[in-house]
Amino acid sequence: MVDDEMIPQIDNERLRGALSITIKGFVVNLLLVIVKLLAGIFGRSTAMVADGLHSLSDTVSDVFLILGFRIADKPPDKTHRYGHGKFETLITVLISLMILLAGALIFWKSSQKIYSFLIQGNALIKPGFIAFVAAAISLIVKELLYQITRRAGIKYKSNALIANAWHHRTDAFSSVATFIGIGGAIILGNNWLILDPAAALLVSIFIVVVGVRLFKESIQDLLETSVGDAQEIEIIKIIRAVQGVLNPHNLKTRRVGNYMVIDVHIEVNSFLNVIQAHDIASVVERELREKFGNETLVSVHIEPFDFVK
Repeated sequence: MVDDEMIPQIDNERLRGALSITIKGFVVNLLLVIVKLLAGIFGRSTAMVADGLHSLSDTVSDVFLILGFRIADKPPDKTHRYGHGKFETLITVLISLMILLAGALIFWKSSQKIYSFLIQGNALIKPGFIAFVAAAISLIVKELLYQITRRAGIKYKSNALIANAWHHRTDAFSSVATFIGIGGAIILGNNWLILDPAAALLVSIFIVVVGVRLFKESIQDLLETSVGDAQEIEIIKIIRAVQGVLNPHNLKTRRVGNYMVIDVHIEVNSFLNVIQAHDIASVVERELREKFGNETLVSVHIEPFDFVK
């Protein structure tokens, strides 16, 4: 059974700040979807309609993220003694899968257009100027959303927010392809209509690479992967610096959502009494929480070290 004092304290300010950013992004995304779809319909641009549907996936990921943060904001309970942080990681996995799906769809559609134009000789539709303006607006807005959300993700140490920021950027890259394609078709003429699917093809590859990286990082957290050699070396260094600690060993680490779980064995002088040994363990816990955050869960197992041997 886990001692209540060992359970991490949920950083409500962090979660509420992340939630606020996500809700604002959701509202902006929803407006962009409406603008893009209308511009695509009236501007006779299939690329812009597709771009609008891509933005729709951003609104879905925002909904997932809002729900995830609300669940993660719940305090530890009898069924989740370590809190609900894993829900935030799960949302990161879902968003990374949506990024992968978006990249794969853009790759498939652009490949089809290129094949249809070059091999089958089918004509591509020349879009209207309104679609070009909508692509420019989308590009600027989505890049701003990326920058704002990414900064918030770094500030609040939220992988889910950072993943959502990259989802914004995939939409921005989609708008880049649309902007180039529509602009090239309008300015350079029908012979350059292939610019749209060609640019989209290159962008889709980058989107898939980003999706794979985010998926790999988040799935590692779900599979209880350790925090890595560099941080574990730093943890041992901090423990060794505590007066009275001898031979820290059996270090185990993992992440539960945003916070770290540290389990370690230390040896202390066998002539110390229980209170003295407990005080040393408490100092170890305090030093690790000061370094890695108050929500860090630290479990220190004390073993006697016999100097007489």
